[in-house]
Amino acid sequence: MTFCLAMKVKEGLVALADTRITSGTESITGKKVSIHQCEGHSLFLMTSGLRSARDKALTYFNEDLEENQGKYDKLYKAVNVFASHLRQVAAEDKAVLEANGYQFNLMSIMGGQLSKDTEHKLYLIYPQGNWVEVTDSTPYYAIGESSYGKPLIDRALHYDTSLEIAMKLGYLAFEATRSSATDVDFPIDVVLYLKNSFNMIEIRYEREDLAKVTDWWKRRVRETVELCPSDWAKNALDKLAKNATHRQLSEQGSEIRV
Repeated sequence: MTFCLAMKVKEGLVALADTRITSGTESITGKKVSIHQCEGHSLFLMTSGLRSARDKALTYFNEDLEENQGKYDKLYKAVNVFASHLRQVAAEDKAVLEANGYQFNLMSIMGGQLSKDTEHKLYLIYPQGNWVEVTDSTPYYAIGESSYGKPLIDRALHYDTSLEIAMKLGYLAFEATRSSATDVDFPIDVVLYLKNSFNMIEIRYEREDLAKVTDWWKRRVRETVELCPSDWAKNALDKLAKNATHRQLSEQGSEIRV
């Protein structure tokens, strides 16, 4: 499985992807996010799903970008190009793959800003090649194993969230996933983009790089649970104790009568 998360906030974009690739009983490290940028355009692409489909679609897309560099002036046009290559791969390979028990299940996220985009953009691309753009009310997309980190992101991420806080939320969502899903793990690749800069950076973090943050989060979760208002729980436990005492007294009375 994969963990890929991309967030659009007012200041820019944050994307995070794990690197574990599982095949049968073997696990290897491989990139799931790629950056493509030149003067006047900057974008990233991350994927989750069948690796062979991903590699083939990405190869076609890279070749198209090399041949038509600068032609795409808005991000949705680059999204359409990748979607067309995704459909091409499906036409070439889907029937054979499914006949052998493999799903053509490639989900993708593309984010960035091209020369005529008024702001940075973020799109989710389905295996069929259709796509949707992120909204300010729910400013993120997650693909792969997204259920464990989703509650945290839904509660804490807003369009006005700073890039720094978005990075923290992204890592904590990954940590929640990593601790519960055996096929998601370090290293993680983080992509950062500042609005209107047309320049992205990518940073890889190993487990030891973020061990301090992980330990802090574990302690804070335990402390927060202990500080959670507990009147409702104490009332329930008091009732439980009273019921247990009443039952014990009843049983003792029955023994005396015997």
